[in-house]
Amino acid sequence: MKLMGNHFEITVVAEDEGWAYVQIDKGVKEIQRIEQLLTTFSENSETNLINNSAGIAAVKVSTEIIELIQRALKISSVTQGAFDLSYGSVDKTLWNFDTTMTSLPSKELAKKSVRLINYKHIIIDTEKSTVFLKEKGMRIGFGGIGKGYAAENAKRIMQAAGVKSGVVNASGDLTTWGKQANGEKWNIGIVHPELSSAIFSYMNISELSVATSGNYEKFIMIDGEKYSHTINPRTGLPVKGIKSVTIVSTNAEIADAMATPVMIMGINAGLDMINQIKDIEAIVIDDDNRLYTSHNIKLTK
Repeated sequence: MKLMGNHFEITVVAEDEGWAYVQIDKGVKEIQRIEQLLTTFSENSETNLINNSAGIAAVKVSTEIIELIQRALKISSVTQGAFDLSYGSVDKTLWNFDTTMTSLPSKELAKKSVRLINYKHIIIDTEKSTVFLKEKGMRIGFGGIGKGYAAENAKRIMQAAGVKSGVVNASGDLTTWGKQANGEKWNIGIVHPELSSAIFSYMNISELSVATSGNYEKFIMIDGEKYSHTINPRTGLPVKGIKSVTIVSTNAEIADAMATPVMIMGINAGLDMINQIKDIEAIVIDDDNRLYTSHNIKLTK
């Protein structure tokens, strides 16, 4: 089903099919609720209320949004700004990633396009439950964390309703719990960096989440070089050198949020960061199809 602009699939293990569909519907309703909360396509969403008052006034929002932004800001700090909710501030006229784009913008122009991206300018007042964006024109968006947050919440809702095993899959970013009907762990495929419809490796997991960020679906070729659609928020220029990053974590929200930062930080810095954090691993494929992993990953081909 199409939710949050992505294809969601929900699987649960149960003896009664009718009961299973009732529980899946609870998961779907939770994802729809979060979509309404986070979307930028509805004028009255809390995200848009915050954005529309950027540089003008603090906006009172729900505790849920405050807590989600707080967690996002912690990830921004850990990744030194490679993850940044204010990514929505980038000047969209600079990037179109279609066949008409034949050259990169100058470093100066690119840098200017990202001047409003700064997570430190997202000001939270927990006592008043308000969010304030310091600069006019700033915009926040939850595209880098929303899918994982929704998947994690849908899982939690279904677990509370008594679902012992299942998978919530948001276009390849997924979370698992329990075991398959045959008692085995869930067999999860990792997307091939060249073909989004192909698998290059599998993992057998339970109680874990997986998210992948890659340039296999959206990129441009300039002078024979491939550039990812992922923009480095510090430079305004597209990332190159890495085809895909897969994150494995105990939490879907964290897995979703950490995939792109590793791509931006690069292989050495990205994996060094991952190796210092508990309960998170990474698989990285570079432009020459070389494979790199964090310390505890063992792949089966």
